[in-house]
Amino acid sequence: MDDMVKKVEKKTGVNSNDIMGVVQSLNGKDLSDEKNVRKLVRQLSRMANKPVSRKKEDMIVEMLTKKKKKIDQSTISKLM
Repeated sequence: MDDMVKKVEKKTGVNSNDIMGVVQSLNGKDLSDEKNVRKLVRQLSRMANKPVSRKKEDMIVEMLTKKKKKIDQSTISKLM
């Protein structure tokens, strides 16, 4: 997990402590709930100061809520 967090930090410029804060805030959240996932995507977008188009947000939400695809480090990197 630390390696992945460091890679995300390097690629986005978001502090690893902030990333871990988001990860911890997900405890107990239902990530199959579209509303929760949209909130998460928007929060991460603001943190990274990278706008996410509605189309990309929809794609991310569908990927996470429908679990059509395995989500791994490669998948996450492609979304950034």
